Amino acid sequence: MMRASPHKFDRFRVLLRRHGPQALVWRRRIAILGGAILVGLVALLFARLADEAGELFLRFARRWWWAPLAVTPIGFAGLVWLTRRIAPAAAGSGIPQVMAASRDPVSGLDRLVSAKTVIVKLALTLSALLLGASVGREGPTVQVSAAIMAYAHRLMGIPLRASVYIAGGAAGVAAAFNTPLAGVAFAIEELAAAYEQRMTLLVMAAVLIAGMVSLGVAGDYVYFGVMHQTLGVREAIVAAPVAGILGGLAGGSFSRAMLAAGRATWSPIAWLRARPVRFAGCCGLVVALLGVFTGLTWGTGYQTANAMIAGSDVPFWFGGAKFAATLATAVSGLPGGIFAPSLSVGAGVGDMLRSIFPSYPPGAIVLLGMIGYFTGVVRAPLTAVIIISETTASRGLLLPLLATALIADFAAQLVCKDRLYHSLSQRFAPPA
Repeated sequence: MMRASPHKFDRFRVLLRRHGPQALVWRRRIAILGGAILVGLVALLFARLADEAGELFLRFARRWWWAPLAVTPIGFAGLVWLTRRIAPAAAGSGIPQVMAASRDPVSGLDRLVSAKTVIVKLALTLSALLLGASVGREGPTVQVSAAIMAYAHRLMGIPLRASVYIAGGAAGVAAAFNTPLAGVAFAIEELAAAYEQRMTLLVMAAVLIAGMVSLGVAGDYVYFGVMHQTLGVREAIVAAPVAGILGGLAGGSFSRAMLAAGRATWSPIAWLRARPVRFAGCCGLVVALLGVFTGLTWGTGYQTANAMIAGSDVPFWFGGAKFAATLATAVSGLPGGIFAPSLSVGAGVGDMLRSIFPSYPPGAIVLLGMIGYFTGVVRAPLTAVIIISETTASRGLLLPLLATALIADFAAQLVCKDRLYHSLSQRFAPPA
């Protein structure tokens, strides 16, 4: 009977270590698969709870129209106090935190996307919607998803790299909007300052798995409903530049105002900024006054935007009022994103454009306004085009949407040279 040589056993052990179930490559695949599935499920649950929170507030405001004048300012102040006391990194959108964490992956998990931070983020964003704040759930979903992916890798003993946060955040975008392509574009255009080739597989796998989970649980829905209208060549040549310029200038103005609020030297604003809880209360009062007098600026603005895309009329001042409510919410320091409110403001811009082009397909013009303003805010034209295209199934408008986005990106630079999320991420950089 022949015995196997020690050399063969050593070779077998090496092969098992490299390619067996305990190998790094298999642990990484398990982390990606498990993390992406959990991202999809958490994103869907968060979306459902956010919608219910918004509906609860609207029913409350309809029954007691005057109550938000007291509840919203006090609630804003209370939420900012809680945020600063419990988890300061939970303030704001969540996307800047993921960008900052990707620059220092190990300490980022302990500070910017820790379990405590993202749990507080989820709870306080829902609380903000219960107060009528003009916030979205997409930015917080990105922060929570990046944390889930990072913890999945840490659990499997995988070294944390920037690509882990980028993949998690991109998967969050895909699951939040049910738009896998937008997740990939967002990873390339926003989260990754320098997109490395080796990130491709991780990002694509995480986005597709999270997207499939969202599709399997929630069904094949289109976020804003299917858009069948298109624009002719001549109509697009005329409307796209106008929408791009106006939307880009408006979106750039929002970014500039938001960044300026954090470094204002004018004494009244500086005095309030030094007292963040009082400042949040003042912002809440602005949001409450706008909501009570208009009845349309509460929450994400999804329903109003959806109605405008479908052809319903809204007051011409809606875009401006929603702009002010979103800005007041964003600078207050509340946890919550600006994606959905920005799309709603953009729909208001598009509605104003309908009066300039009364004979053009109304829904298509609203989409041009949405993409122009949204691009002006986030300065990510490719992401904006894919999000609008996937959330409305408007493939026939791809070229006009792309032209509008590129023009808007240029116009926004004339107003605000700094990109919003990248500038905000600097505030979360660790002290030198």
